Amino acid sequence: MVNHNVIMVSVIVLVVASTFIPSLAVEENEPKKLWDQCVVKISPKCALHIISQVFGNGVASIPCCQELVQEGKECHDTLIKYIADRPSLIGNKLKYLKKRDEVWSYCVSVSKALSPA
Repeated sequence: MVNHNVIMVSVIVLVVASTFIPSLAVEENEPKKLWDQCVVKISPKCALHIISQVFGNGVASIPCCQELVQEGKECHDTLIKYIADRPSLIGNKLKYLKKRDEVWSYCVSVSKALSPA
């Protein structure tokens, strides 16, 4: 059975991200596991904020950082690497991967600071 919410969230994230970064064209054979297990764990709004912080000048809010940490490092790393591997972005891949790690570290520290003891 197809979960329509999963598909809708995936499509929204991809459309929003593709609008922000035109080189994020959706390919037919994208890793299904990536979308099924990662994209659905974070809201489209927060996904866009995080993508814009890594690939542009955006800033992820504290609530988005909390969503990112709940999503998990493996999903964050995989999604950002997947985007950074696009032909139009690959020339700056190391810069984006460094920024990905900086965003992760920042979000973890913010989330820990807000967590009840």
